[in-house]
Amino acid sequence: MSKKRILFIATEMSPYLELTEFAEIVNKLAIKSNDSGLEVRCIMPRFGVINERRHRLHEVVRLSGINVSIDDDDYPLQIKVASLPNARLQVYFLENEDFFKRKQIFHDDEENWFDDNGLRSIFFCKGALETVKKFGWPPDIIHCSGWMTGLVPAYIKTAYKREAVFSNSKVVFTVGQNTFQEKLGADFVKKAVINANIKEKDLELFKDATNTSLFKGGAYFADAVTIGDDQLEKKLMGDITKLKGKTIVPFKGWDSDLTEYIELYQELSK
Repeated sequence: MSKKRILFIATEMSPYLELTEFAEIVNKLAIKSNDSGLEVRCIMPRFGVINERRHRLHEVVRLSGINVSIDDDDYPLQIKVASLPNARLQVYFLENEDFFKRKQIFHDDEENWFDDNGLRSIFFCKGALETVKKFGWPPDIIHCSGWMTGLVPAYIKTAYKREAVFSNSKVVFTVGQNTFQEKLGADFVKKAVINANIKEKDLELFKDATNTSLFKGGAYFADAVTIGDDQLEKKLMGDITKLKGKTIVPFKGWDSDLTEYIELYQELSK
């Protein structure tokens, strides 16, 4: 019997980028999943602050040539890969000169919010799924974490629902602590309509273009939701617990052995 496959799509992951404590959890989850007999791959943005030499990133030539179309524009996608330290699994980094080359993450040196953060998020979500198509590697589980991945569950259920590579994929989405107060722009949902299989009305939950709306939308479209922080805002937590027909895994502390996640993956991939 072939191994079950799990894909982690994350905004952050130790040791490459640590914006919140959950970056360490993603690292531990990837390793624990690998040790539990799952076949693991990880995808994250290659922000300019991630040191290519230190982390031994190198380009994956066979995956080159992908263009990501958003709002009638095409953006080239370059893919690099590194082996996660102390684990035999690979992390793929999505790179683009316009979106990720800069040496800041979401704010400039004066703490001004980047106007294109919404477009960067859409590019990352679509780019991640296009990369999986290029792999030809059908994941049984896709675990998304970080607000930047919020559109992925929606895309799997709409824009990519006819893609064979995702036909059996179950999506887990982690809701964490809000990390920004700005908005992603009034045209965020319009730009997030990436092909003919998705409509603006499908993305109604994302229309506020806030950190909270990305979490709510991601949770709504996911098959299961995990709580990734002990400081979740009360209203968001209330909205999540009201979702029907989903397994919701509560936060069990930063020192959890993460068994609850492995059990969830096993249950979803039966």
